Amino acid sequence: MSNPLEKPQQKSEITTTTLAFFALILAVVSLSMAGLFIRLSQREIGSIAIAFNRLWIATLAFGLLNGINSISTYPENSKSQKQKTYTLGRIGLLLSAATVASVSLLMWNWSLAQTNVANATLMRNFNAMFTPLLGWILFGQRYDRKFLIGMVVAIAGIITIGLEDVQISLSHLQGDIEALMSALGISVFLLIVEQLRSRFSTTTIMLWRCGIGTLLILPIFLLTQDGYFPYSVIGWLAVIAQAIVCQCLGQGLLVYSLKRLSSGFISLVVPLEVVFATMAAWFVFSEKISVFNWFGFAVVLLGIYLAKSSLSTLKPMEKN
Repeated sequence: MSNPLEKPQQKSEITTTTLAFFALILAVVSLSMAGLFIRLSQREIGSIAIAFNRLWIATLAFGLLNGINSISTYPENSKSQKQKTYTLGRIGLLLSAATVASVSLLMWNWSLAQTNVANATLMRNFNAMFTPLLGWILFGQRYDRKFLIGMVVAIAGIITIGLEDVQISLSHLQGDIEALMSALGISVFLLIVEQLRSRFSTTTIMLWRCGIGTLLILPIFLLTQDGYFPYSVIGWLAVIAQAIVCQCLGQGLLVYSLKRLSSGFISLVVPLEVVFATMAAWFVFSEKISVFNWFGFAVVLLGIYLAKSSLSTLKPMEKN
């Protein structure tokens, strides 16, 4: 005889999982718009200034959201509860996540100055391989055969998409390595945040990530940039859009989805931002998409589908 409590619990799990998948897709769509906003911002300020402005604006937004959340949950969020939450180890993880994400962002910006966009994008998307591998090495995470097959298929699709425009040259080697290090940073960030999601809300994690990131980039920003801020309405709108759409909505929903979805699966879906960005360029700028690229898109989707049907995709629901 079935337990009457099982059906509501199963329904809750399905709802939570559906929300996580929806949040992940919306996050990837939001992140795919970064290229358009960066292109508009680069007319007025440099890449480091773009990153700095993106982070400090996002810090204000998450600070406001976190403040509202703290007020709405008071007095449940008592001082003793906060002290239990902010242990020395967890503060170390929050600082590590923010540092790794900031270094990854800088590596990505520097790589674009040393190699072409196709090379950098291909190397950066190798986080789909790094995340499961590091998860296994550092945290003992296990993935079943179906997930591993899906991962291999998705990575093959990612390589197919970038292969047509990749240029193999010693002059691009430094930029390619920097983009690969950026991918490694993304993987480490996802794995650290995965450990934090059971203790901290999305807004708290992102406030630390953006706030610490702003402080870390500030010295480089002051020493290397001639123009600190945009000088036109269009420039400011582009920078604000990066902060709200890409950082708050995109990365925020990515962190939110880590509550239910594994970091390994999320790392397979994130490269879809290249697909959405390519389609947006086709729609907005009439840029051509080759048959080779369409085939690569299809292979990536097949790999994600195979991985999604794996038990390794979902994390167990926490009991209240």
